[in-house]
Amino acid sequence: MPYLLNTPADRAAMLAKIGVSSVDDLFAPIPADLRLDRPLDVPPALAEMELTRHIQGLAAKNRSAGDAVCFLGGGAYDHFVPSVVDAVAGRSEFYTAYTPYQAEASQGTLQAVFEYQTLMCQLTGLDVANASLYEGGSGVAEAALMALGVTGRTGEILVAASVHPEYRQTLETYMANLPCRVRVLPTPDGFLNPDDVAAAVTDQTVCVIAQSPNFFGHLEEMRAVGDAARKGGAVFVAVFDPISVGLMKRPGDYGADIAVAEGQGLGTPLGYGGPYLGILACRGDREFLRKIPGRLVGQTTDRNGKRCWVLTLQTREQHIRREKATSNICTNQGLLALRAAVFLTALGPQGLKETAELCLRKAHYAADQLAKVPGVRLRFDRPFFKEFTLGVSGDVGSLLAGLRDRGYLGGLALGRWYPDLADGLTVAVTEKRTKAEIDGLAAAVAGHLSGVRGGEADRKGAA
Repeated sequence: MPYLLNTPADRAAMLAKIGVSSVDDLFAPIPADLRLDRPLDVPPALAEMELTRHIQGLAAKNRSAGDAVCFLGGGAYDHFVPSVVDAVAGRSEFYTAYTPYQAEASQGTLQAVFEYQTLMCQLTGLDVANASLYEGGSGVAEAALMALGVTGRTGEILVAASVHPEYRQTLETYMANLPCRVRVLPTPDGFLNPDDVAAAVTDQTVCVIAQSPNFFGHLEEMRAVGDAARKGGAVFVAVFDPISVGLMKRPGDYGADIAVAEGQGLGTPLGYGGPYLGILACRGDREFLRKIPGRLVGQTTDRNGKRCWVLTLQTREQHIRREKATSNICTNQGLLALRAAVFLTALGPQGLKETAELCLRKAHYAADQLAKVPGVRLRFDRPFFKEFTLGVSGDVGSLLAGLRDRGYLGGLALGRWYPDLADGLTVAVTEKRTKAEIDGLAAAVAGHLSGVRGGEADRKGAA
């Protein structure tokens, strides 16, 4: 990002405004033993031209999704972003606005949030949506905190092992110092068995959290899971893919009490894991409405009878109630929520359906082509949407490294999260991938694995 440095005159003016005469005076309140008593070991300053060239060289060492054919997934997907998203979100009225903290927040910002919330309710089939959470992981954790408040229980939270492992890690961090414990329900066949949920739910179960499509890409039996949760009086939290509802039932349609999603695929490009967008929507019952985190914007009329927007039910935030707040979310991803609203408005229902169909068809074509490669198989026999799990012979890390050398970001190795799936990787196929790219990936996998087998044969022959 371009910037202008502070001149000595600028620094002197700032120090004078603060009321100190030097930088040393500014830091005088810090005890001497806590201050660095030596110069930082950094190279001499560079001129602007040299510094720009140096930074560009460092950036060029990274291989982004734009530099290779991307089949990565796991909650962050290489979806197409229409140019209108950048055009609207890039307006200074939006991108310089921090958050609608105060009543004097601009009507434009509040209207954009209101439109986003409306779209999220339509997307989820639920009554109320907030604006918003940091990403999918914090969404899952905040949904669990909501369930604690709604049920008044402190027993245990049941979460499927097929829920994104990093979402589960976030959940466990949130719950580490609370009396409620987190229990992971195993998914040995790549999905959550509703019978296991029914057997695990008790009258002290706070909530059941399941994801569909799940981390392996598979579709879960969400209605049956939800029925098992509600039979024991627990809250049913559904984690979903926003693109998938272009074809599949919305969380509200199969009985979710709270729906959570990572909204990155709705108009936000990939970028080192963030900033992303946490989506959360819930039923409109009073006990849910009063516990929802984040902000709510309501539509009303001013004293002149004109339509306007205002923050409503603000007592949830720490800037209002501090330790009595139901959430520690004290900002929101307003700019990312705006991008999602523009994205969905640009696509419309038909465009979302077509995007989902392209993902589905291309993913199944890719799975068929890859499964034909010797040494590759589909790891689970389950329906999937745009992501699927493969089992491969040989070392998965070596395969992915070999694919990178051939220009493909081939997928995510599962062994880092699931030791029993050390031979597995997930492959995500979005609407952007072409037949030629998919065929190229299959050929690259075949070439790498045949080379590995050939090298093993040579070593055995030499022995």
